[in-house]
Amino acid sequence: MKHTTNLIILLSTIFVLAGCEVISPNKPAEPELISVASWNVQALFDGRDSGNEYDEYRVGAGWTPEKYKARINAISQAIQQMIQSDKTAVPDIIGLIEVENAGVLEDLSRGGLSKYLYNWTAFSNIPDMSIGLGILSRFPITDIKSHSITIGDETAPRPVLEVRVEPRGEPLVFLLCHWKSKSGKDTEGLRRASARVVHRRLLELKQKEEGTPVIIMGDLNENHDEFYLESVFSALLPDDPAAAALAAKAGSRSSPDFLVLSAEKPPLSRYMEDVPALYSPWGVELNDGSYYYRDKWETIDHFLLSEALFDGTGWTFSDCLVLNHAPFTTSNGTPNRYIPRNGNGLSDHLPLLLYLRYK
Repeated sequence: MKHTTNLIILLSTIFVLAGCEVISPNKPAEPELISVASWNVQALFDGRDSGNEYDEYRVGAGWTPEKYKARINAISQAIQQMIQSDKTAVPDIIGLIEVENAGVLEDLSRGGLSKYLYNWTAFSNIPDMSIGLGILSRFPITDIKSHSITIGDETAPRPVLEVRVEPRGEPLVFLLCHWKSKSGKDTEGLRRASARVVHRRLLELKQKEEGTPVIIMGDLNENHDEFYLESVFSALLPDDPAAAALAAKAGSRSSPDFLVLSAEKPPLSRYMEDVPALYSPWGVELNDGSYYYRDKWETIDHFLLSEALFDGTGWTFSDCLVLNHAPFTTSNGTPNRYIPRNGNGLSDHLPLLLYLRYK
């Protein structure tokens, strides 16, 4: 049975997907290890003009259904090469950023990936926006929400897509994000607004079902050490006394519009105890970066993990990787950027891969 939910909403709404569970090839009924990928696939537009495409992805610019199909095939083949230790395996859950619509997810799951039974998909966007967020899952998605981000009378163009899966009957909540890029003026406020939405959701989940593991993933358009690089009040802050003082001065401690990152397991928040910390693998499991800009690596793609993934029971953190190998990189080791003019390449971002083990 195929389940597809297309979310184009501005208010948080619950959608429950009902149906039979499908056990995928090479996947035990009660898995001990699951894998999750997060990948900004760089403007994955379909082969039809709807009016919202970027200029280079319009028919008048040479974009064709044939180029789209070739790109779907290339991305499908790349996904099959994400897990190197087992050539027949693929990530169990994939968060995709910069996807035009739910139909693109269908083309991926029914095309070159069909034998892997990604039988559950979810998509979220807001009206008239070019790109959205999508999730492919080999486990049943039991709950979906989409959270909007509003500042005054302005709604940020990118919602937060929340899905829940329950392998082995143990819930896992994923918040897939694509925060505002740094292009333009005063964009930090929009990223901080997105961080506030995520923070509030974390508190809601903690109050209603304490102990449920939460994974924030996606392209946050901020480095894990942004605070040290730019010396600004950023949407991602370290558990650092200088950062805590800056947040207090800005009056953001009562209603935090930032997330606190920790390199400790479990994540700790010593200087901002009223704001729960999240574990970031950058600088620990992950090095270099996932995005290459102006001859420098950036760490703007993330997995941020809640404390519940380190309590030694249920689903626990195992490992995290940057997929910095072919076909995701070029011969010089940088991301294999897609070029719509000639159809070469994959994406200007490298995927991240997360492993969770059941204890």
